[in-house]
Amino acid sequence: MSCIRQRPRQMDIRKGVVSLATGAGAVYLLYKAIKAGIKCQPPFCSASPICIARECPRPGERARPQEVPIPQPEPVWGGCLGLAIERERHGRDSGELRRLLNSLECKQDPYTRSMILHSITRCVYLLESEASACTNDDITLVGSMLDDKDNSVKIQALNTLKAFSGIRKFRLKIQEHSIKVLELISTIWDSELHIAGLRLLNNFPLPDFVHPQLRRVMPALMEILQSDYILAQVQAIRLLSSLAQKNDLLYDILNCQVHCNFLNLFQSTQPGSLLFEVLVFAERLSEGRSSPHYCAVKWHYNEQSLHEALFGDDSRLADRLLALVIHPEEDVQIQACKVIVSLQCPQDVGIRPSCPPSHSCFNNGE
Repeated sequence: MSCIRQRPRQMDIRKGVVSLATGAGAVYLLYKAIKAGIKCQPPFCSASPICIARECPRPGERARPQEVPIPQPEPVWGGCLGLAIERERHGRDSGELRRLLNSLECKQDPYTRSMILHSITRCVYLLESEASACTNDDITLVGSMLDDKDNSVKIQALNTLKAFSGIRKFRLKIQEHSIKVLELISTIWDSELHIAGLRLLNNFPLPDFVHPQLRRVMPALMEILQSDYILAQVQAIRLLSSLAQKNDLLYDILNCQVHCNFLNLFQSTQPGSLLFEVLVFAERLSEGRSSPHYCAVKWHYNEQSLHEALFGDDSRLADRLLALVIHPEEDVQIQACKVIVSLQCPQDVGIRPSCPPSHSCFNNGE
């Protein structure tokens, strides 16, 4: 009996020890959280555009250390921009975007220019009425930053132009910078710049006057497509897919030289987002080369051209497409099937009888 009575006492003691340890652990974690909160105060800065540009970090970037921290009621984006948004909500102009644009005209160091442009981009997205009140002169001012020697300034200027391109009245003015954007993409090998520039170009239809420049930069676009940076590849393929629908550019795309391993872009191990865009590109090329307008001319292609890689007699595209039919992502499956259908001879499906028979990647049995 004494042993039986001692066991509940031992269990009570164990429960007490566990509860004490748990409570102590919770108090210690709470202490660490409070201590970390005290140490990690958000960066404070004044409401001036220059201070905004100098002190507020970009996404993923640490704030610059301040020599003498001056406490303010709120951090800038929680305060100044938040107040500007609140004023706009009540129909009042905060003037924040205009102050930033005016400060951009002053001579600043590259870091400051970059951060001012970054702040302008945010304002354009968040302060719709103030952004719409801007003028073409403001677009010209931002566009002039594309000539800056610092790549970070160029990238932020491209992002700002993309933000403004969402406003219809500025699109024609922004299109005037298309040739400059294409020049930057083709002459500077910087993934972030490629992404920013291509996103801008994909945000509005390119005018016909840039087609000669597009022909010149086609090899650069194809190199970006075959790079190892997924975000840049996706943007490049989207632009090429759009250009493939232009009759006067289709041959330039098909005859563009590609690497011998180009079909690796169709491997099932590629990200689904990239695979889908590559398949859309292949479908548009297949449809374009089968059109009566294109078939009316006998074209000649280089041995290492995109045409030979995709549609040549030795192409292994069919094998890649068949493997993608069972891809885990449904969008990729459907798009692979669309490419397979488009590759069949038009005479076989009775769509365009005027087009002469063309080589098909698939045997009759397939």
